Amino acid sequence: MFEALKKLFGRKKTEEGLPERAEQVVGDSGRKIDEKDLDEILWELEVGLMQADVALPVVEEIKNDVRADLVGKRVDKRFTVEDAVKLALRNAVEKVLQKSTFDFDEFIKTQERPTVIMFVGINGTGKTTAIAKIANRLHKMGITTVLSASDTFRAGAIEQISIHGERLGTKVVKHSAGGDPAAVAFDAVDHAKARKKDVVLVDTAGRMQTNANLMDEMKKIKRVVKPHLIIFVGDSLAGNDAIEQAKAFDAAVGIDAVILTKIDADAKGGAALSIAYTIKKPLAFVSTGQEYEEIVKFDSKWMVDRLFSESSK
Repeated sequence: MFEALKKLFGRKKTEEGLPERAEQVVGDSGRKIDEKDLDEILWELEVGLMQADVALPVVEEIKNDVRADLVGKRVDKRFTVEDAVKLALRNAVEKVLQKSTFDFDEFIKTQERPTVIMFVGINGTGKTTAIAKIANRLHKMGITTVLSASDTFRAGAIEQISIHGERLGTKVVKHSAGGDPAAVAFDAVDHAKARKKDVVLVDTAGRMQTNANLMDEMKKIKRVVKPHLIIFVGDSLAGNDAIEQAKAFDAAVGIDAVILTKIDADAKGGAALSIAYTIKKPLAFVSTGQEYEEIVKFDSKWMVDRLFSESSK
C-alpha cells in the first residue's frame, strides 16, 4: 500500500527496532513538534494515500488523527519526526479498521435455520468463488449448505456454481438460464427447509450496479427469501470503484458485511480502508487466493501488519 510513501519515510535514516506505537517515540524530552513540522509531511502523506486509492474522507480522518497525535508532543532524540509520523499513521489506519469488525462464525451459530445469506456484487469480483469458500468454511464447522444459482442472467454463472457444488458435495438449486432469480432462491430455501439444511447461500447476478433491472432483481430476491445477511463482495483492486459499487448495492438492498477479494494482489490496500470507513459496513473476510481455504476472517491488526510490512512497500 505504501509504495508511494517510501520517499517520505526514507528521507532520513531511522534506527533499527522502531517501536510499534507512536507514543513510544514521543514524550517529555526531545524536540517539540509544531504545525510547521507536519505541514509538508502531511501533504506528502495525503498524496501517498490518494495514490493508494484511499478515499478522500478517509485521508482527511487519518491526517487529522496523525496531527492530533503529534502536535505539541516531543520526539525522543533517538528518532525523527518521520518516525513519529509513520507510527502515528499506523495508529490512525488501525483505528479506521477497528471500526470494521464482524464475527461471521458467531453470527451463523446464533441464527435460525435455515439461515439465508445473499451475496451481491458486480461480475469479475470473485463473488461465486467467495460463496464456495464460505460453503467450505461452513462445512468445516459441521454446518450444511444449499447453494442457490440465482444468477440466471448468465448460463456460465449457473455452470460455475454447479461445479463448485459438485466439488464441495453440496446441493445446488438451479433453473434454466433466463429464469426468475427470486424463484430459484425461493426453491433453494424450500429445499433447505425440507431437507433440514442449515444455511442457504444465494448467488446473484453481477451486472453493473447502475443497471436498474439488476437492482430490481436484488430487491425482489430480498423480499422473497428475507435473507438474514447480505454480503457485498468487492474487488480490492477496484479501489474507489469498489466503494461506489458498495454504495449502490447498499442503497438498493442494504449491505450487512463485506468480503474483499484479491487482497493478495493488492499492492495499494486502499479499498479495505475506504470501504471500512465510507459505507460504515464491517469487513467479514478477505480472500487471499483462489483455493477454497484461502479466505481469512478480517482482523484489523493482521491488515495493518500486512499494509506496513516490508513486502508491501
